[in-house]
Amino acid sequence: MIPIMETISKQKAIQILIQKNISLLDIGTAQKIFSFQKENSLYKFLQRLERADILKRIVKGKYLFSFKKTNDYELANLLLTPSYISLESALSFYGILAQFPYTITSVTPAKTKKIVYNEKEFEFAHLKREYFFGFVKKDNFLIALPEKALLDELYFISKGLTSISLDELNLSPINKNKLKKMIKYYKFLPLENMVKKYVK
Repeated sequence: MIPIMETISKQKAIQILIQKNISLLDIGTAQKIFSFQKENSLYKFLQRLERADILKRIVKGKYLFSFKKTNDYELANLLLTPSYISLESALSFYGILAQFPYTITSVTPAKTKKIVYNEKEFEFAHLKREYFFGFVKKDNFLIALPEKALLDELYFISKGLTSISLDELNLSPINKNKLKKMIKYYKFLPLENMVKKYVK
């Protein structure tokens, strides 16, 4: 297999992206699905698709397929890897938090970062790597389990890094046994005290 740039037409590229149900892609994914051996040829091909408005570059090396709808959570996962949806966004997703936050919130073991794309704010809060667990894949994005989203939120509140009205939270989706198992990994007394106070 010796693929060259000219062997894949724009129409063929569209077909491949639709068949593989891809809405967002990075360089690694593009390399796999288009089977380019030479990195330079791949970049030129992606630039060609970008000029034709088939792909839209979000940040360096990461693209949005123009012909397919995507959601903010998928986009957040792609903007910063590794990361998963958590905090207010995840709490809202599960109905624990009543209001829907404008900013899409995630946690990451990388540095805290804020990215604005298409007039939408994406916040990535730094979380220690040993606390980076308790998430699942739903549809095409990674999101904290309800219990982990709550623990992440309470952890940041206990460190004075964020604040929400805890008395208004609907804790019915929370599995208390799961919560107790997860909290053992934190070993952070202020968090344990907060859980004891608000999760009864």
